Amino acid sequence: MVSIKEVAQKCGVSVSTVSKALNNQSDVSEVKKQMIRKVAKEMGYSPNSSARALKTNTSKNIGVLFVDESKSGLTHEFFASVLDSFKVTVENYGYDITFIMNKKKDGMSYLEHCRYRGFDGVMIACVNFDEPEVQELLTSEIPLVTIDYTHNDTISILSDNAQGMEQITEYAIQQGHKKIAYMYGEKSSVTTNRTSSFFITLQKHKIKIPDHYLVETKYRSMSEAEKHTHELLDLPEPPTCILYCDDIACFGGMNAIHSRGLRIPEDISVGGYDGVSMAGRIEPKITTVKQKPEEIGRLAGEKLVSLIEHPRVTLIDKVVVGTELREGRTIAKLGE
Repeated sequence: MVSIKEVAQKCGVSVSTVSKALNNQSDVSEVKKQMIRKVAKEMGYSPNSSARALKTNTSKNIGVLFVDESKSGLTHEFFASVLDSFKVTVENYGYDITFIMNKKKDGMSYLEHCRYRGFDGVMIACVNFDEPEVQELLTSEIPLVTIDYTHNDTISILSDNAQGMEQITEYAIQQGHKKIAYMYGEKSSVTTNRTSSFFITLQKHKIKIPDHYLVETKYRSMSEAEKHTHELLDLPEPPTCILYCDDIACFGGMNAIHSRGLRIPEDISVGGYDGVSMAGRIEPKITTVKQKPEEIGRLAGEKLVSLIEHPRVTLIDKVVVGTELREGRTIAKLGE
């Protein structure tokens, strides 16, 4: 096994310089870091993580708590992109990531698992934040960053859900729609923000909709959205435009509309949310709100590493990442 001393001799530097370079310390130049890392890799040097943890009181390992109750897992394009960007970012700082095991499998709570693993920090995404054991982790001493959830003592990276919902609702109104239905997802802070923004935008234009135009569904469920779309179309006075909680639900709604021999957008308009890649590949292309998961993941990684390594000068703040409307061809301009 190659030792750190052998790497230092090969590079013509001290052992401490090699250690600092491999641990991404700021008092070694970037050029020297790259040279030392290249030599270490070529020699097959691998630091002993247990010894390093004992010496530095760090594990260079970050936990990821990701509990997707819809069972879509990493096929969920938004969160998959967030996690991939987060992973790449923290790896550039020399950290590995480990998914936190389901507490039911090992008998430990999330916090106990994090302490057992010795995580330097934890990123939390796509969980039920109201769950007591998640709250326990949120109020612990472990450096944390949350995605799409705000907690007083935690760095939060948020997609601007209020802005996104305003953008697509405003667009539908500008196209002449007043009979606008909204199919929202399960209860969460994301859902609350989007629904409030939907009503605020309608109110700004003095538009009132009947209660049955507001329908709860499941996120990323084509079958549920298809069922509820049929219910909306069966109303004595159906909406002219249906906005969905995400693009996958919108696909389900489009299936229901097509099954009735109706045309999109000539007979009824639809809009999605998330901006998944498939939304721009089908015909007609979906009008949707594009979120920025890569930026969210990068910011989460940078902020968490800063909190781990420089806790005294890292602000515990809320970072909001904007959205953009992707104008497709599924919301018609009325009167044309």
